[in-house]
Amino acid sequence: MKIVYTILLGFSFTFSAHAQFGKFLEKAEKATEKVLGKSDSKLDIAGGLKEALEAGTVEAVSSLSAKNGYLESPYKIVVPEEAEKVISKVSKLPGFQDLEKNLTQKMNEAAEIAAKKATPIFVDAIKGISFSDAKNILFGEDNAATQYLDNSARKSLYAEFMPIIQASLDEVNARSYWKSAVDTYNKIPFVGKLNPELDDHVNTKALDGLFGLIAVKELGIRQDIDQRTSPLLMDVFGELDEE
Repeated sequence: MKIVYTILLGFSFTFSAHAQFGKFLEKAEKATEKVLGKSDSKLDIAGGLKEALEAGTVEAVSSLSAKNGYLESPYKIVVPEEAEKVISKVSKLPGFQDLEKNLTQKMNEAAEIAAKKATPIFVDAIKGISFSDAKNILFGEDNAATQYLDNSARKSLYAEFMPIIQASLDEVNARSYWKSAVDTYNKIPFVGKLNPELDDHVNTKALDGLFGLIAVKELGIRQDIDQRTSPLLMDVFGELDEE
């Protein structure tokens, strides 16, 4: 009887050990999948990344399109370096004493006006993204999705944004104001002729500001559960939380 009991006890112990070992393997496998991004789950990771970028766009546009949104932010647009020669000479002449201050104000106002029209342009670009490896982006750096959008869509965004920037600059009289300053500079004896334009500079810096704030929002969604305002964001970015 003792022998039978011992055998049964052995079987019971072996079965229990196998069960525990199986659970250990299952847990280890899930942890590995999370780290490597190889989970076979049905999570719509690409959809979650796109929703995060759209949320970032809405917040960025709201912030930067407000009055003095660019001017009083870390994304303030300053005069381009190549314009400094013009400003240093012309600002000494009557009518141009506040050239740099006025030009800075006008450029930032133009960027604010353009930002108001940015949402549909950015949203269309986000919807058109085909993430090559959504899992690696999800488990990547804090601004990985924003950087992916920047790398994949900045060129097309720049092209679509340019006429809006130009119209905005004209709305605040920035281009004609700057042209008069450049023309005055080019009439000064013994100076090399210059023709620095504002369009490219303001377009590039306006986009930099929008991408910068989208990255801030992405970081918030990654790190702060309260910023995950939909079930999809909760599910997808919940993958990043420590167990």
